[in-house]
Amino acid sequence: MSAVRWVLDLDGVVWLAGQPIPGSADAVARLKADGHDVVFLTNNSGPTKAEFAERLTNAGVGAEAEELVTSAQAAASLVAPGSTVLILGGAGLHEALEERGAVAVEAGDHPDAVVVGRTVKLDYDELAAANTAIRSGARFVATNTDATFPTPDGLVPGAGALIAFLVTASGHQPEVAGKPNPATASLVRERFGQPDVMVGDQPATDGRFAELVGASFALVLSGVTGRGDLPVSPTPKLVGDDLAEVVRRLG
Repeated sequence: MSAVRWVLDLDGVVWLAGQPIPGSADAVARLKADGHDVVFLTNNSGPTKAEFAERLTNAGVGAEAEELVTSAQAAASLVAPGSTVLILGGAGLHEALEERGAVAVEAGDHPDAVVVGRTVKLDYDELAAANTAIRSGARFVATNTDATFPTPDGLVPGAGALIAFLVTASGHQPEVAGKPNPATASLVRERFGQPDVMVGDQPATDGRFAELVGASFALVLSGVTGRGDLPVSPTPKLVGDDLAEVVRRLG
C-alpha cells in the first residue's frame, strides 16, 4: 500500500484535555508502522511545542514537535517579522510570535497587530486594552474561532468565545488563521506536502479544512460532535466512534 499523509486533530481525537482517548496511541503507531506520514494539527494555541510533545508522550504517542502544526504558528505566519504585537493568549502563542520575529508590546505602544488566542487567564483590563488597540487601527488576528473546547467533563469556552467579546466591543472582524482557513492550509502544505486524510471531531473546522486542501474527511465522535448531531456538513467520507475505528477501516 502506498504511503498516505494523515492529518490528525488532537483535542477530541487523540485526547480530551490531555487525557488519552483509548486506542488512539495504538492507532497512530499502526499508521507509522505501515509507512504512512502523520501530522498533528490543532487549533489549540495555548501550549508550547515542548508542552505538546510532552503531552503526546504522556498519551503514549511517539511524536516530535516538528510533526505538529498549531493555530498559533498559523497566526504568527500572518504577522511580518519585526511587527509589534499585543498578544492575548497562552505561552504557545507567545512562542510562535517570538519565533516569527514579532516584538511583543503593550497596548499603549500602539501595536501593529493584536493577536488573540485561547487563554484561561482572562483579565478585563487586558481585554479592554486589546479592544482599544483594535479600535485605534491595529490589525486584529485570531488564532481560531472555535466556540468550544472539548474536555472529559464536557465542552468549555474556546477561543471563539474570547474573539466574540472583542468583535462585539471593537466592531471589527478578525483575520482568522486556524482551521479551516488558508493560513493553516498553506503552513501544512509548505511543511509536509499535500494531505490525503483529515481526521477530526468538528465538521466546521476539520471538515472544512479537508475541503480546502482536497483531503478526505474522517469524523470521529469522541470529541465535540456526537452521534445525535448527525448528519453534518460537509459530509464525511467516514464516521467512526474514535481514531482507532477510523484507522481500522481506512488504514
